[in-house]
Amino acid sequence: MRKKLVGTSQLPRLCIYRSLSNLYAQLVDDTKGVTLLSISTLYKDLRSQLKYGGNVKAASLLGDLVAKKSKEKGFTKVCFDRGGNLYHGRVKAFAEAARKGGLEF
Repeated sequence: MRKKLVGTSQLPRLCIYRSLSNLYAQLVDDTKGVTLLSISTLYKDLRSQLKYGGNVKAASLLGDLVAKKSKEKGFTKVCFDRGGNLYHGRVKAFAEAARKGGLEF
């Protein structure tokens, strides 16, 4: 998957990692090897709204927050790297919330 997706400074790669109890998201510029934004369900603003960070509700809240933070940094278009996970459940909820928040991919 990552052989085909390459993030640049204009079009960063939005990659997610899904563990059993949390979800992590990063905006990555692969040409420079730099992480532009990193956020997870362990983030203090999300932690107060959630009981558990490994469910669909947490994924959708994280998607909204990623969209908001990336728009603050000036990124509206990204390429989505689902990290080898199937596109359903938490991954789908995250992607739909990020799209609803204003990200294009």
